[in-house]
Amino acid sequence: MVPERETLRERTPAGATAASRPRANRLDQPGVPKHRFLPEYDPEAFGRMSERIARFLGTGRFLVWMTAAIVLWVAWNSLAPRDLRFDEYPFIFLTLMLSLQASYAAPLILLAQNRQDDRDRVNLEQDRKQNERSIADTEYLTREIAALRIGLGEVATRDWIRSELQDTIKEMEERQNGHRHDPVVFPAERSRGRDADDR
Repeated sequence: MVPERETLRERTPAGATAASRPRANRLDQPGVPKHRFLPEYDPEAFGRMSERIARFLGTGRFLVWMTAAIVLWVAWNSLAPRDLRFDEYPFIFLTLMLSLQASYAAPLILLAQNRQDDRDRVNLEQDRKQNERSIADTEYLTREIAALRIGLGEVATRDWIRSELQDTIKEMEERQNGHRHDPVVFPAERSRGRDADDR
């Protein structure tokens, strides 16, 4: 007996390419919808409904309504005539109804919590990205302020210009006073003296 792979190889011609082989699913055409036995539903709408039910189950209004229904149930089945009672003293049907309500309430509450966890996770991720952007902006502004401080250290400030002007005025006054007392001083000699004073 020949394996299936060898029979396929024998059927395919030697010069055949991948394009000549038939493909079950083509990517350039929409797929054929598969028949489903279960009814389809919108998970988002179902999730919103479960959240509404879970919110209602967690309110005082639900507790008041449930307590009133249980009291009415017990009172009716205890005080009504025997032929009108539908659940006698052990109240088995009431127990069944309460367990049915609890069995549906627990998954709905869990589904609502899962949706809330997903929302919280998305919010935390957005907050983390926002914090990263804020930290990057803060670091950028810090670098810019440091660069401005360094740049301002090299810029002439008003006080520095004022002190330079005062020094120049003093020098000019000294020169004028020096020329009056000593008119024979040459500028080259005077500048050499200034250089010596600067040292």
